[in-house]
Amino acid sequence: LDYGKYRYEKQKEEQRRRKKSKSMEMKELRFRPRTEEHDFNFKVDHAREFLEDGNKVKAYVQFKGRDIVYKDQGMDLLRRMIEELQDVARIDQQPEMEGRRMVMILAPHKNK
Repeated sequence: LDYGKYRYEKQKEEQRRRKKSKSMEMKELRFRPRTEEHDFNFKVDHAREFLEDGNKVKAYVQFKGRDIVYKDQGMDLLRRMIEELQDVARIDQQPEMEGRRMVMILAPHKNK
């Protein structure tokens, strides 16, 4: 057996294997504490599409200036998002503060 041919076939097999395996991307959605209803629904629809495609979604509420006072509104926003997406997503990371943003990570259900 020719070693060059063997190496070539191994390389092609590796490429096919890599092509078949789907890498999971992290998509980000940014909200503000006072995001309006239509904008919220629009972003939730995008999150649903990302999750159905098999990607993770990192949703965060950005607090600027004195917005930090409205942490409860940010938490309510993320809780509403969880309720809207519970049929296609599971919570990977609960909502928590990281500096001036409240971050949550959703992942698609494993059986989808």
